[in-house]
Amino acid sequence: MRDRIETLMNNLGRSVVGKTEAIRLVIVALLSGGHLLLEDVPGVGKTLLAKSLARSINGKFQRIQCTPDLLPSDVTGTNIWNPQPGSCSF
Repeated sequence: MRDRIETLMNNLGRSVVGKTEAIRLVIVALLSGGHLLLEDVPGVGKTLLAKSLARSINGKFQRIQCTPDLLPSDVTGTNIWNPQPGSCSF
């Protein structure tokens, strides 16, 4: 397992140069089954890192461009009260 992780780190390190800590944290999130939010200034390789990771593990890549006023429900949806049946619908 350790060899596979090192191979993955080296592979990502070839795509995204100088972001060793970010690569390590991305792999930790992957192995722990968690979610990951990449925040940084524009143009430092966040999208490239995510795409490279997805390609390296035969995963799927999707991206959401966030703005300061974006709320979680804008992405995930929310329940809305529907008075006709008297229940909420997603």
